[in-house]
Amino acid sequence: MAIRVRGLTNRFGSKTVHEDLDLDVYAGETLGVVGPSGTGKSVLLNTIVGLNKPQKAEIEVFGQRIDQMTREQRVQVEQRWGVMFQDGALFSTLSVRENVMAPMREHLKLPRDLMRELADMKIRLTGLEADASNKKPGDLSGGMRKRAAMARALALDPDLLFLDEPTAGLDPISAARFDELINSLKGTMRLTVFLVTHDLDTLVATCDRIAVLNRGKVLAVGPMDEVRANPDPWIQEYFSGPRGRAAVK
Repeated sequence: MAIRVRGLTNRFGSKTVHEDLDLDVYAGETLGVVGPSGTGKSVLLNTIVGLNKPQKAEIEVFGQRIDQMTREQRVQVEQRWGVMFQDGALFSTLSVRENVMAPMREHLKLPRDLMRELADMKIRLTGLEADASNKKPGDLSGGMRKRAAMARALALDPDLLFLDEPTAGLDPISAARFDELINSLKGTMRLTVFLVTHDLDTLVATCDRIAVLNRGKVLAVGPMDEVRANPDPWIQEYFSGPRGRAAVK
């Protein structure tokens, strides 16, 4: 088991986002997390990686309780995951290479030249041309920024990859190529992938299982066909509408 969440409760003021939410993510799978806007998909991701503190939760990653770790243990676990945030969240004043090197400088004691070589390797691994290494994020297209953010998420050779809306804002061709990249990297690096998305095509192309969030809980979780058979009105509208039918075909 890569991730185990039990009894997760998140409240922001009077608004309850999650209430006793349970979820498992199996090692080696790509789990897609979907749901209506405002149901806390990104909040769930941020809570697992420790950027949001819940009111209540038991969260295990790689079999270890996140909330019971010492700082040193926490750092060791964090080095085993990579996160690609919405819109990339790259440092705008740094080059792509320097962005990818940032996690290495924080966690690894390596010569700078070696970190540069490793960063360039990760940049090429995501399909960017070599000359992209020296460019600033503002000089890149949306698709290229996504790939640069992916390269940074892979900087420490993680076992677990968190992707928050990785194809949002991309044209259909770029989105399809990014889906192919996710599948390729998962196979090459033997990754477990936790993927938040609204993109039906991405769900079909990349995910082994799908978890549907709504009304504070996981309404359904399982393979695509199993989830699509759930009678919940939102699930039926999402998966059985024209876009859903087209994506499945």
